[in-house]
Amino acid sequence: MTARANYREITCKSALNRVKGMMFGWSLNPYRGCVHGCHYCFARRFHAHFDLNASEDFTGEVFVKTNVARVLREELWSTSWRRELVALGTATDPYQPIEGRYRLTRSCLEEFVDRRSPVNLVTKGPMVIRDVDVLTSLSAVADCTVCVSITTLDEDLARRLEPTTAPPRQRLRAVETLATAGIHVGVLMAPVVPGLTDDALAMEAVVRSAAAHGAQFVGGRVLELREGTKEHFLGWLATDAPGLLERYAMLYPGAHAPRERALAVQRTIADLCVAYGVSPRERAVVDSGPRQLALAFG
Repeated sequence: MTARANYREITCKSALNRVKGMMFGWSLNPYRGCVHGCHYCFARRFHAHFDLNASEDFTGEVFVKTNVARVLREELWSTSWRRELVALGTATDPYQPIEGRYRLTRSCLEEFVDRRSPVNLVTKGPMVIRDVDVLTSLSAVADCTVCVSITTLDEDLARRLEPTTAPPRQRLRAVETLATAGIHVGVLMAPVVPGLTDDALAMEAVVRSAAAHGAQFVGGRVLELREGTKEHFLGWLATDAPGLLERYAMLYPGAHAPRERALAVQRTIADLCVAYGVSPRERAVVDSGPRQLALAFG
């Protein structure tokens, strides 16, 4: 999938995007589109803004904002900037493979260090450990949290759900490296996928391994299927796990699973966190003072 991607270099007028109704005020995405190919990715639907589809185009047409770090610097040093929390990686993974070439995420993190401005970063990419030096510098001057997304430890299932992401245990090693460096890091089961990753033993395996690798918190939430993503995911399900289609028709008449199901998953994760000595995501928000964790993206 990576080999077939077409990378389009573009320039952006703004780097920071205002966000409402979340635990952070701003988001930043150096890239649009993602070669990881996660079938459940909520950001697939955003490709419609470019008259592209949520399936092949999302993974095959990746936009690279070549001037994003320079624009970010101008915005961070504006007299109106109040050092609000910025979520990095909300619409596409900031450490997908092309970051190795363009280094836009690293350049943006360096700007946050200079401005002493807080960041919450979400990724599935072990390449994040390349930037341990910058993340350590940022942690010394502002709140800095890294959320590593791990949906399952079943490598076969991970390959099916997230075709070109790094294996789950490689992501766990990244968690360990970040934790050893003193960076505030945790794991997000984002999303918990009904019928595939919501088994109690499977979720326990993730929490247990996250704790063993130094994660300070673990969070997660049940899959959402909004327009665009929903059509793609159900199409994949029809091929990969057709036996679940009837269940999904009942669970997802709209974008959200039943509230009681979502709350049950959150209670299970919270109980597992207590059992293995890590903070649930919600508690981590409270305990961190000014540090606020992003919602689990999925």
